[in-house]
Amino acid sequence: MTRPADPARPDIHARITQQIITQLEAGVRPWIQPWKHSASVSRPLRHDGTPYNGINVILLWGEAADRGYTRSTWMTFRQALALGAHVRKGERGATVVYANQLVRTEADEADGDVEHRIPFLKAYTVFNVDQIEGLPDRYGEPETLVINPDERIARIDGFFRNCGADVRHGGGAAYYAPGPDHVQMPPFECFESADAYYSTLGHEMTHWTRHPARLDRDFGRQRFGDPGYAREELVAELGAAFLCADLGLELEPRDDHAAYIANWLQVLKDDKRFVVSAASHAQKAVDHLKGLQPVVV
Repeated sequence: MTRPADPARPDIHARITQQIITQLEAGVRPWIQPWKHSASVSRPLRHDGTPYNGINVILLWGEAADRGYTRSTWMTFRQALALGAHVRKGERGATVVYANQLVRTEADEADGDVEHRIPFLKAYTVFNVDQIEGLPDRYGEPETLVINPDERIARIDGFFRNCGADVRHGGGAAYYAPGPDHVQMPPFECFESADAYYSTLGHEMTHWTRHPARLDRDFGRQRFGDPGYAREELVAELGAAFLCADLGLELEPRDDHAAYIANWLQVLKDDKRFVVSAASHAQKAVDHLKGLQPVVV
């Protein structure tokens, strides 16, 4: 019996192609960030050290660049469990595929049994070891590359600490995770300067204010690179600029955000009022962070 095609499930080939197109259109590349890490570029590896090949190399390189993973090894949820480890709650996996063939034998009056080989791709999900806790020592943390010559600034550390956000350090990416509601930052030592660290933290803390329990800011974001995503990124960019000015910091432009410029331009062309709205949202975010500071008597 032939299984009818499910229109709700796009073809894997089409999904892969669209993923790569979306990344290219969004300007995703091995970004030059205001932090550095010691991870070298290599082929992605399976849990047993076997290198991935073909399209999976491109897929996993794209995921690593997008999310700032510092290590090359990936594994399934079950493989992590078999090692006595577990994927952290709320982590999103990456799609990889493997190719195989279905062999069907059909009766033919002229030639007898005829064998047909039908190639197919099957998708499955893997997680980077940066997303997994409790792994054996051989999957240890990469060495931290210390390049920041500056000292931390107690006054500014105090400002962000008073906000009460869950700020975690480690890995090679800076982002706000709305589900678990935490800010992730690379270690201070990995940034090129103190200003680069604090301006990046200010950007992510502006994102932090969008949570429903705080300012409940929602532009209808559905996926990376869509108009809602671009709107929120512009608010965070302006919020970081306002906050750096108030804290006496130099705003360090993040080269990875150059990828958003085309999206911002499109948003502003489609809605000539949004730049005023974005500035207003950014100011509300900064005011919210300031409102969390203790009252000086």
